[in-house]
Amino acid sequence: MRYKDPNGLFVDLQFKEQIEAQHAKHVLAIPIYNNQIVLTHHKIRGIELPGGKVEKNETNKEAVIRELYEETGAKAKCAMFIASYIVHDKIPFDKDVYIVNVEEIFGKNDYLETYGPIIVDNINEVKEEDKSFLLKDKAILTCLERVYELGFLK
Repeated sequence: MRYKDPNGLFVDLQFKEQIEAQHAKHVLAIPIYNNQIVLTHHKIRGIELPGGKVEKNETNKEAVIRELYEETGAKAKCAMFIASYIVHDKIPFDKDVYIVNVEEIFGKNDYLETYGPIIVDNINEVKEEDKSFLLKDKAILTCLERVYELGFLK
């Protein structure tokens, strides 16, 4: 799927059936806990799905599990790659997307750049003005739709 984002940049989104490699430099978690979505409240951007950069000597799967814990205190039971997308800017930006089944959520003293977890039945529960631009992004919203289509959320 190819589309133009609000900045006029082309974005290519591919689902797992179309690609197998997880190679992006950034990851995004769609965490599911008791049939609810675990979001995080970023201190600057607002409410969004957890994610971040892949560190040196770390697999993308390890990165998404680490980022999820750092930003929400959630312990992953398993993570499954479902999609990848690329924003074609002067320096292309790529992100691998994972469905993450959450085993447990621990309280933490420090969530780094976030205020910690927010658990919702549906992202429409989040006020528009509280949503990060990422929670309004077409690629991310399409991946969320895919999670419902695959039956991971009801």
